[in-house]
Amino acid sequence: MLEKNDIEYEKAVLIGIVTREQSEEKLDEYLDELEFLTYTAGGEVMKRFTQKMDAPNPKTFVGTGKMEDVRAFVEEHEIGAAIFDDELSPAQQKNIERIL
Repeated sequence: MLEKNDIEYEKAVLIGIVTREQSEEKLDEYLDELEFLTYTAGGEVMKRFTQKMDAPNPKTFVGTGKMEDVRAFVEEHEIGAAIFDDELSPAQQKNIERIL
């Protein structure tokens, strides 16, 4: 007889920005796809964080206030992964890892 196993998904948050080149609708499409990919990789998206900006912040991708919101949510809900809708520079990655 087969036993039913409870699957524990890694908790994740998605983070994206709306820019002049990327509309809110396009961002939603990208985040929907990222959410699906996260689920297929064994993760569960707990929340999406979005922000309207002219360009990504060179230090943390999103603004410092939004990054603080992300940090607080990650700590409160024991989130294991933060997934961004764009490639991060090495400096951004280092700064974000330090904050989170």
